Amino acid sequence: MESKQIEENKGRLALGISRTVSYIPTIIDAFKTDDPSITIEPIAEKIRKETGAEFVVIGNKDGVRYSHPEKTKLGRKMTGGDNDRALTKGEYYVSKAKGTLGPSIRGKSPIFNKQGEIIGIVSVGFLLEDVNQQITDNIRRVLIVSLFALFISLIGSILLGRNIRKDTMGLEPYQIATLYKEKNAVLHSVKEGILAINQKGYITMMNQQAKELLQLQGSVRNRKVDGLFPSSYLYEVLKTGNAQTDKEMVWNDKTVIVNCTPIMDGKNGIKGVVASFRDKTEIEQMINTISEVKRYSEDLRAQTHEFTNKLYFLLGLLQLGEYKEAIEMIQGETQALQFQNSVVFKQIKDTKIQAILLGKLGKASEKKINFEINTDSYLEAMPAHIKLSNLIVILGNLIDNAFEAVYGSKDPVVKFFATDIGSDIIFEISDNGKGFNEDEISLLFERGYSSKIGTAPRGFGLSNAEQAVLELNGMIEAQSNSESGAIFTVYIPKNVQGDEMVG
Repeated sequence: MESKQIEENKGRLALGISRTVSYIPTIIDAFKTDDPSITIEPIAEKIRKETGAEFVVIGNKDGVRYSHPEKTKLGRKMTGGDNDRALTKGEYYVSKAKGTLGPSIRGKSPIFNKQGEIIGIVSVGFLLEDVNQQITDNIRRVLIVSLFALFISLIGSILLGRNIRKDTMGLEPYQIATLYKEKNAVLHSVKEGILAINQKGYITMMNQQAKELLQLQGSVRNRKVDGLFPSSYLYEVLKTGNAQTDKEMVWNDKTVIVNCTPIMDGKNGIKGVVASFRDKTEIEQMINTISEVKRYSEDLRAQTHEFTNKLYFLLGLLQLGEYKEAIEMIQGETQALQFQNSVVFKQIKDTKIQAILLGKLGKASEKKINFEINTDSYLEAMPAHIKLSNLIVILGNLIDNAFEAVYGSKDPVVKFFATDIGSDIIFEISDNGKGFNEDEISLLFERGYSSKIGTAPRGFGLSNAEQAVLELNGMIEAQSNSESGAIFTVYIPKNVQGDEMVG
């Protein structure tokens, strides 16, 4: 490429010089004199020296030389056999031929007089030997520069390779690719949400589970973590470098357990933070539901136990022949059951509430507590968004709390009232226990607080009940005085949004 380019450049230069010389008026006029070489030869030599050409030969239309670097060649015919196109056709062109000085690249131009007739020719040439020498010199320079650049590149590539291997901990590219695929598979297979941020708090990675838990859509890469996730723990870990484990917080109406771990980079310190988090709400709901179902099962067992005792007592009366007392007992129990069942089954038409109340009636009977269901109670079937688990947690805890409040008292009474008139479903549970003072009202629903003394963990029932009510966009009220005991009232909106609520 270098050789071809140099030859083309030399050819264009030779042709340009010859064309310029052919237009010089002094040279054209010299053809009219008796000895044109006297005028032409000095001009041609001066141009040759100034342009660096090997020769500038000017001849007449017969090819006889009027100029030549070697004066002994003046008056002789030009050699090379490449003048015809200029002398006969008037063309300007570049050619290669062997002349008296050796092989050369030549630029040929015809000389025209004022009448447009061809009167001579200009031949400017550069020896191929000189051209080849220039090509060799250029290639040598290019090779030297290339070798130097190659050497620098090798040194640079070695240093770069070492630096890259240091950053990649000596892993090969295929190993990095494998680790990347494995990382993606692990991130999307775990059930916990995982995200990572850099030193400036921008998200660098987040798995799909994290997006679902945080209710995010689309790409969050390179977005600030503020507002997308509770970032206070993340910034604290960035600042101190100390991991945070099992931190509980509420985010988007969900209880989230967060673990934060700093990303360390040896000498450079903390490069970012990785946080893993999981939704505790579903786990709590499941635990509460299992607990309440267990309690419901115990209530049914208590009811079965109570009726078994009554059956044994009835059997004893029959065996002793006390038929009148047996009949009176059956009639009394039947009337009581009919009264309870008429309210439970005729006025409360939701099977979930019916099941809960039947279980509590059995438990109250076993504990010798008078559990009264208000005859004015009336309920249609519960809306679809109110699940059994919600009802078990709410009613189960409030009724059991009332049972515990009156248990052991002289005349224990717990009353239940329910209605769905209006835009809310209302439950009211009251008891004639000791109640609570005004200072305790603000603490009743705090997790872990309890006014009862005992070794078993307490203080979770009312807290769980309140949480379940809030999940349904409802509210719960507590009232008490020393004379009438405690009253808990629950308001649950019938519609999902809970836009209308009894205050």
